Amino acid sequence: MLDEEIKADLEEFNVPGASWAVIENGQVHQTGTAGLVEAGGSEAVTPDTLFQAASISKPIAVLAMLRLVDRGVLDLDEDVNEKLTSWQVPPTGSWQPAVTLRQLASHSAGLTVHGFPGYAYGDPLPTTLQILDGVRPTNTFGVRVDLVPGTQFRYAGGGTIVMQQLLEDVTGTPFRELVRELVLEPLGMSSSDYVQPLPPELQGRAAVAHDERGRPLEGRWHAYPELAAAGLWTTPTDLAKVAIGVQQMYAGVTGALLPPELAHEMLTHQIAASQRIGGLSHLGLGFFLDETGRRFGHSGGNAGFRCHLLADRDTGQGAVVMTNGDGGGWVVPRAFAAVASTYGWEGYPDQIEAPDLPTDEVLAELAGTYRLDGRMMFTVEQSGGGLEVTFDGQPPQLFMARSATGFTAMNTETGFEVREGGLIFHQEDIALGCVRE
Repeated sequence: MLDEEIKADLEEFNVPGASWAVIENGQVHQTGTAGLVEAGGSEAVTPDTLFQAASISKPIAVLAMLRLVDRGVLDLDEDVNEKLTSWQVPPTGSWQPAVTLRQLASHSAGLTVHGFPGYAYGDPLPTTLQILDGVRPTNTFGVRVDLVPGTQFRYAGGGTIVMQQLLEDVTGTPFRELVRELVLEPLGMSSSDYVQPLPPELQGRAAVAHDERGRPLEGRWHAYPELAAAGLWTTPTDLAKVAIGVQQMYAGVTGALLPPELAHEMLTHQIAASQRIGGLSHLGLGFFLDETGRRFGHSGGNAGFRCHLLADRDTGQGAVVMTNGDGGGWVVPRAFAAVASTYGWEGYPDQIEAPDLPTDEVLAELAGTYRLDGRMMFTVEQSGGGLEVTFDGQPPQLFMARSATGFTAMNTETGFEVREGGLIFHQEDIALGCVRE
């Protein structure tokens, strides 16, 4: 039944393939797959197919950091500039902010750079220092503090890169090797690697990334040199081992990766956040948590990949779902609802319904030329189930439908709302009317 539901959703939302693992009684109880490695091909997804974990890379990097805290190499509440040697959190004007690992791991450090769009096949890749400074060939701004650290939640992949650089500075070991030694090998994650770009010997195992219309990305997938934030290639079974490992750490099982004191710190509310799949509404250290602190997890979304990990610290239950299409943003939460129903997850939020998305007729009616707030011109064209918007003097941007009346940009923090047949442009705290020409 679970297989059939996921297969039907893949077809509905133009996602070629999916792979999942279900945890029961603290063990991998079931694995499953559906669909294809690449749309139009014949190779089926298997439990060994590699997917990009995207932002699920972050809590695993935090586990590596906490192992160094456990060894006394790092302190959760020390200013990271005390130990950063190759780069420093820069001053903001005449003010030098102090940022801690606790704040970096809970997205409360007030840092910039929400996420990373990745690099197309063949593009030059920046170094970690270039990413932090925002200099070419990086495609994101430099990492800076522009909020008072510790005062509020603001998701910042840039903060995870600061943590990555700190780990390398204090150990003298490249991040890829360090996290393998501290986390991947001890947890038995033999199909996981923070490697970008993916080497030729692993490419035959990898799922191809697809856009919201189910079309393969040029070059098959993007590269993410921002390793700790988005660079892990893995499988649902390997990610399930992370969840099981955290359950064991929290329970104080002999030989667990961290002592229970640090595991409890990791699964303690640090700051309130926007809600994720499964009712996760707070940040611990690395993981999002539900209101009770029992349920923990993290979502991931790189170009052409969508995935989620969710587990219960006490019941030994959980699941991981990974997909190779942008439409997986609809498939994944529905898959978790199906898993929760099938396995009787207590108190799982009853929040998943069929999305109310705009029809082709509505999208076609929105196409045209507009003037933003009586000033800047832009054009709108239908693109699959979303809109391609071209602002005057700018390359086109894709805005995906999030509801029947809402569209969100793939690469900038902007959106459009359909209101009374017209468009309203949203960016940060502003809303501007759009007049059709």
